Amino acid sequence: MISLYISVLRLIKAIYRSWNVPHFRAGLTLAVLILLSGTIFYVRVEGWTWIDALYFSAATMSTVGYGDLAPQTDIGKIFTVIYIFMGIGVFVALFSQFARALLKYEDQEDREDRADKKKKGPPST
Repeated sequence: MISLYISVLRLIKAIYRSWNVPHFRAGLTLAVLILLSGTIFYVRVEGWTWIDALYFSAATMSTVGYGDLAPQTDIGKIFTVIYIFMGIGVFVALFSQFARALLKYEDQEDREDRADKKKKGPPST
């Protein structure tokens, strides 16, 4: 459970550090809009609950696709095909930015640690 909290904390830090990057803000906004549009579509067209629609939209957009829910209408199936192709690109771009932010931050911390060790000098005997 602790590892989940650490991962969520790292994700929040990555979002915070990336917020000043215009591409990140645009990608996050687009991802939220696509997730919201998918959720609204499945609630209205497929008659799913809000939670089921959000769950299916997130699983589809992230390419997980558990298969426990599936659109039953033809328009729902066509929308899902389009949704998959749009969602995958946005999802990958967004999480690439998260990874860049995390790696950049960890690299910066490593540099600071090395600089601190140089300032302290070699251990005295």
